[in-house]
Amino acid sequence: MNPKILFSEPYKKIAKDGLWDNNVVLTQNLALCPLLAVTGTATNGLGMGLATMAVMVASNAAVSASRQLIPTEIRIPIFVLLIAALVTLVDLFLNAWMHELHKVLGLFIPLIVTNCVILGRAEAFASKQPIMPSMWDGLMMGLGFTLAMVVLGAAREISSAGTLFANASLLLGESFRFMELTLIPEYKGFLLTALPPGGFIMLGFMVACKRLIERRSTAKSAAADISLQAIKPI
Repeated sequence: MNPKILFSEPYKKIAKDGLWDNNVVLTQNLALCPLLAVTGTATNGLGMGLATMAVMVASNAAVSASRQLIPTEIRIPIFVLLIAALVTLVDLFLNAWMHELHKVLGLFIPLIVTNCVILGRAEAFASKQPIMPSMWDGLMMGLGFTLAMVVLGAAREISSAGTLFANASLLLGESFRFMELTLIPEYKGFLLTALPPGGFIMLGFMVACKRLIERRSTAKSAAADISLQAIKPI
């Protein structure tokens, strides 16, 4: 694949949708169950996000490659079976190579099958598009989901324990030890943010920040348009 294609307008739009405009968490408010359950630390959020992203890319590719062979009447059950097979592979991989992370994420790895985002992208995008755009869509949607999980996990971890990416070397491997940081030494912690209610509160702040940024961006664009119209010659 020519790397220049990734900078073409359609691919840039897909990237912008997945990372910001149509972000799984901050815009669609989907996949909140795993989001709030496993984001006690940034490490857990990163692990779950990467697992979900791998399934999204692979499922979009599989659905797009077989879209001409799947009867319309039974496409949803087939999509679910494809996603379930891919999630099983990811689950086995994590159990074999990242066992500590697998124990932490636990039941939420198999529950990726029920993640409506994956099935939704397979139905709305991959079943109608060629393989490469479908894989790019899965990658960007998955990356947007992963970033949201890492940011939320980091915010909760810092406020509750004063650390960042705690136990990264234990969960992801020794090569990730450099990520482990203690930002606030001897910090007593704020228990609320480590609990699910605190997760909802932190998520609310994230969504509010996104709305505020978008509102200011829209206001600046409108002001710029008015300025251009004002200086046009009559």
